[in-house]
Amino acid sequence: MTRLSLTFFAVVAVVMLTASPRSAAAIEYPWCAQYSGGDDGGGRNCGFSTLEQCMETIRGIGGFCEPNSFYTGPTNRPVNRMHKYRHSE
Repeated sequence: MTRLSLTFFAVVAVVMLTASPRSAAAIEYPWCAQYSGGDDGGGRNCGFSTLEQCMETIRGIGGFCEPNSFYTGPTNRPVNRMHKYRHSE
């Protein structure tokens, strides 16, 4: 291989590694449903925004709702403000 080919492949490899998509952060919700499964073992779903939503989900299939111990609350992100610039004439 020529030196130009090696340089080209090195540049392509660097671009591919740095341009790879980032994994999305997991979304944590405040309520979990613990399903009663009898002999089958049941299951757990921590994807509920409200206690009422969780209770409606387990109604008829059995189980209980509990707070998600991994939920830390909403993150406070700084507000991006748009600045209006005046043009002097």
